Amino acid sequence: MTDIAFRVHPSPVGEILIVATPEGIVTLHPIDGPLDAELARIATTLHALPVPDDEAGGDVDRQLDEYFEGERREFDVALDWRLVNGFRRAALEAVGAIPYGETAGYGEVAIAAGSPGAARAVGTACATTPFSIIVPVHRVVRSDGSLGEYGGHPEVKRFLIDLERETLGDVPVGAIPPAPAGAREEAPAVAIGTPASAVGAPASAVGASQTADE
Repeated sequence: MTDIAFRVHPSPVGEILIVATPEGIVTLHPIDGPLDAELARIATTLHALPVPDDEAGGDVDRQLDEYFEGERREFDVALDWRLVNGFRRAALEAVGAIPYGETAGYGEVAIAAGSPGAARAVGTACATTPFSIIVPVHRVVRSDGSLGEYGGHPEVKRFLIDLERETLGDVPVGAIPPAPAGAREEAPAVAIGTPASAVGAPASAVGASQTADE
């Protein structure tokens, strides 16, 4: 595989763009728009244009198929975190601990990430994540239990949550401790994978005022 490579894999939620480096997957998300435009955006971020490679990301295509067939609950893939730093990484690692089929609020994730009260910064981390599905930001919901926008595609978020719950049957909601009263979790939506700088928040910000709600 070349240094930065990509491929597109079909799925029930649309074509999924997989971009990988020798260190691991650097971004994975459903394509929302023309592929060329998405590759150009990623090239600007990575300072290199990804090249086509049918092996980009290793066997993540098989793992995605197994997930959508209800046969896989966790992904075993290497991630390249170069596009994520500071609190965003802590938040996404906390998101990764939410069990399959369960959900948690933004405030709950903030507590798990070690920054109670940073619910809105968790919203930014989820909205600007380079990793969809394999880091399950779809499992993070608003404090009132509503789904949020999920980059303007709440129907995809509903599909993923329903898929997991239908696989398991009825499961309890709430993977980690409850959010403190009054935690702010609402914010405008942006497309998944949008860089943090594009929503007006530094990548490492905790409690940033400009965030996006998944």
